[in-house]
Amino acid sequence: MAKEVVVTREGYDKLVHDLDELRTVKRKEVADKIKVARGYGDLSENAEYDAAKEEQAVVEARIADLEATLKVARVIDDSELSGDTVSIGMNVTIQEEGEEPESYDITDESPVGAALIGHKPGDAVDVTLPNGSIVTYKLLTVTRSK
Repeated sequence: MAKEVVVTREGYDKLVHDLDELRTVKRKEVADKIKVARGYGDLSENAEYDAAKEEQAVVEARIADLEATLKVARVIDDSELSGDTVSIGMNVTIQEEGEEPESYDITDESPVGAALIGHKPGDAVDVTLPNGSIVTYKLLTVTRSK
């Protein structure tokens, strides 16, 4: 079974909107490009046709990806969000020692976001990056994303 994807209501609505846009607008645009490119003749040497077919493959792959994501999506509501603990959909300000503070919206898809979930301001959080190095961030603030 595919891993559950936790999203906010706004995030879910954006995924649905993007999927609808791809299905209704982008598919038609690409089909029109293919139709026009076919009119240029020999398809074996037709760069416009090749480009349009490649764009069609990208659009169809994105549609499939969005459909798969929406099937396993779990929408969290505001009642599940604590005002002072990091969770999906929150905005945090973190600081690595010696660096400027940076602000991020939290997702469990990134190593930093996943590591910060459940922590509160003032916590020092060790994050293992994809390259294997470990970075310690100090969690400065937690707010609800706008």
